[in-house]
Amino acid sequence: MTACPSRQVFDVVVLGGGIAGAALAAQLAGDLRVALVERESQLGYHTTGRSAAMYIPSYGGPAVQPLTAASRGFFQDPPWGFAGRLLSPRPVLHVARADQVQRLEDFAHQNRDTAALRRLSRDGARVRAPILRPEAVHAALLETGAGDLDVARLHGGMVRRAREAGAVILADAGKPDIVREGSRWQVRTRQASLIAPTLVNATGAWADETALDAGLSPKGLTPLLRTAILVDAPRELGFHDWPVVKDIDERFYFRPFGGRLLITPADEAPSPPCDAAPDELDIACAVMRFHDAADHPVTRIHHRWAGLRTFASDRAPVIGWSETSPGFFWLAGLGGFGIQTAPAVARLAAAQVLGHRTPQDLADHGVEPAAYDPGRLSATRRPTAPSAPGRDPRVADRPPGLRAC
Repeated sequence: MTACPSRQVFDVVVLGGGIAGAALAAQLAGDLRVALVERESQLGYHTTGRSAAMYIPSYGGPAVQPLTAASRGFFQDPPWGFAGRLLSPRPVLHVARADQVQRLEDFAHQNRDTAALRRLSRDGARVRAPILRPEAVHAALLETGAGDLDVARLHGGMVRRAREAGAVILADAGKPDIVREGSRWQVRTRQASLIAPTLVNATGAWADETALDAGLSPKGLTPLLRTAILVDAPRELGFHDWPVVKDIDERFYFRPFGGRLLITPADEAPSPPCDAAPDELDIACAVMRFHDAADHPVTRIHHRWAGLRTFASDRAPVIGWSETSPGFFWLAGLGGFGIQTAPAVARLAAAQVLGHRTPQDLADHGVEPAAYDPGRLSATRRPTAPSAPGRDPRVADRPPGLRAC
């Protein structure tokens, strides 16, 4: 006869051990009894563990940019448990061909108040990234406030702070059973049965499935697959200090990464929630787009991977209480911006869970909770296949995606 799991009582159960769930658990654990539950054996296994580790103030549009700006101070001077500064400077070079110059101008105008941008000529851009083909860059903008983030130390530090503040962390929990019992939620895992009045849905690509399991309507969140490859680095001196080179239409970017060159076609192929794997066509597309822009042969691919970036229809994060189920809190739809916004997102979410006002420094950066309220998204029937999300306004006229490579 199989023994029943032990019953444990908490104030909050956070589902999902990626950066969003871990950061919120770290923020709450000093005030509440918190359990952090991860279905995989390794916390942060999916999107968090596959991040390209970038901090880009211009990225994500008007809903994301305030959260990014409000997180910079944490990255530059983190508290105990993170072993020092988490952000290292690395500019982003936004490049435009002759036919893309107007979009570069629009980008500069839209981000004039949110990012430090400096105009560069073709020659100036090719000094920064010498492998760029002359025909691939007619004009460029250098975003100087960007940088690299140490994702492993950031996520590990959040988990460590949560644990040291008293949070219970359960990994390898499998898919939990979620039941509403009166005014409390019961989450049954392989190890234990957890009881709490507040349940946080921080399950990334599985967020809509988690909502359905809990008896809620989904929000129409769509996981989008992003492919990346690592190839041999160019032999030019100073390669380590090159910027991220990013097409203004986001059809590719490349950058130094772990001593090699990371290339992505910046694809956004709708996908069911899964352990994402790269497709050979997507890899071929990455190489083709890179070769169109850069004079550097790809003769060997050292590593290839894919991750899922999950978006709501308006591409803004989903942070806040369910409008239909008391005690159910959404922390989802963070797209590709969950790492660079994690400190601010965690503080915003913690304030709402605790019933506090939005921290003043977040408000000073323009963070408005209403922009992320789950109630803005109408109830959505469970789709039979993911549908393409709405686009960030600043890239509304982006050329067709991956399959039009």
